[in-house]
Amino acid sequence: MGRAVLIPKEEQEKMKELFKINQFNLLASDRIALNRSLPDVRLDGCKSKVYPEELPNTSVVIVFHNEAWSTLLRTVHSVLERSPPRLLAEIVLVDDASEREFLKGSLERYVRKLGVPVRILRMEQRSGLIRARLRGAAAAKGQVLTFLDAHCECTLGWLEPLLARIKEDRKTVVCPIIDVISDDTFEYMAGSDMTYGGFNWKLNFRWYPVPQREMERRKGDRTLPVRTPTMAGGLFSIDRNYFEEIGTYDAGMDIWGGENLEMSFRVHFPCREPLWSFLGNGFFQGKPAGNWKAFPGVVKVDYGDVSVRKALRESLRCKPFSWYLENVYPDSQIPRRYYSLGEIRNVETNQCLDNMGRKENEKVGFFNCHGMGGNQKLTLRHLNSNQCLAEPSEDDRLVPTMRECSSGRAQQWLLRNMTLAA
Repeated sequence: MGRAVLIPKEEQEKMKELFKINQFNLLASDRIALNRSLPDVRLDGCKSKVYPEELPNTSVVIVFHNEAWSTLLRTVHSVLERSPPRLLAEIVLVDDASEREFLKGSLERYVRKLGVPVRILRMEQRSGLIRARLRGAAAAKGQVLTFLDAHCECTLGWLEPLLARIKEDRKTVVCPIIDVISDDTFEYMAGSDMTYGGFNWKLNFRWYPVPQREMERRKGDRTLPVRTPTMAGGLFSIDRNYFEEIGTYDAGMDIWGGENLEMSFRVHFPCREPLWSFLGNGFFQGKPAGNWKAFPGVVKVDYGDVSVRKALRESLRCKPFSWYLENVYPDSQIPRRYYSLGEIRNVETNQCLDNMGRKENEKVGFFNCHGMGGNQKLTLRHLNSNQCLAEPSEDDRLVPTMRECSSGRAQQWLLRNMTLAA
């Protein structure tokens, strides 16, 4: 039932060596049945829900690159054994140029014996998650596309809620609640249904508590789906035709990272809401990433020709990003109205204002300027005040002060503006 696998002391060295291959405990994984049982971690109210008999079927698309045999096939078996046959059109495995021999002929022979059609598509060269998923989506025959990672396990009743939401509205994009599989022991651990997806200043996806406004909208019924500003991206279902209508994935993105936010924005701007369902995913360390991050230096990066994606934005009549922040993600940490955005440096001390990672209404700090944005990337708002921001006092050299305005250098600040043009 998803229990932890403990490796005895005499095999610890072997375990550590195998860990390096995929950055998880391969020895533990290989000792678990490919069709292992899992606990039913759903809320009682979810277990008693009844879904329509007539639901769209789905193609499950799984991309892998040098994935371990046991984790890949445990993913496949969990889909096969916990999906109603009438709803599972096929499983499409996309091999992103794996080099391991067991993922070639041996895998081909293994999947031929499985009851549901399982196809393997091979990329000729390493193309990254996005282009590999696009290849799988183009070949899929199901009415709905369900994208999964290659190291996850589906629990009982995972599929019906996803497809039922799409049946209600084909323009709904649905994500499961993502439970956790330990990379060390492979124990299956229930995730929280009280978090939703957001992002920080660096455009990194993060989990945040479900806001009060969303809990009130659901009137306390935790079995209802949560409207989320962004999705994690690894696991979701989407109507195949709608996926094409909104421009699929951006094929110019490499490896993985950022595509989940980019798609979330496109889904939301035409006024759709990604929603949640239950499924377990292994969060493993050290995976290769082609992730881009919003540091100031990104402004100078040659990001290539994006004219096609701009044309798509025009054709979809997407709303501006300010609309998204005000209507979809009002809880965002990103300020919606400001005059300037950047680094604030004191002329006298040559140090910068720094929020020191503190929370709202707590004192900001004073720190050596590092030019990397982050905690020193601040906004200026005009306040009707007779006092001015000044250098710290002798009592506390880490906290700036407010004083009567003067023309002294202690109240002079340099703003290195990082505001980006639209």
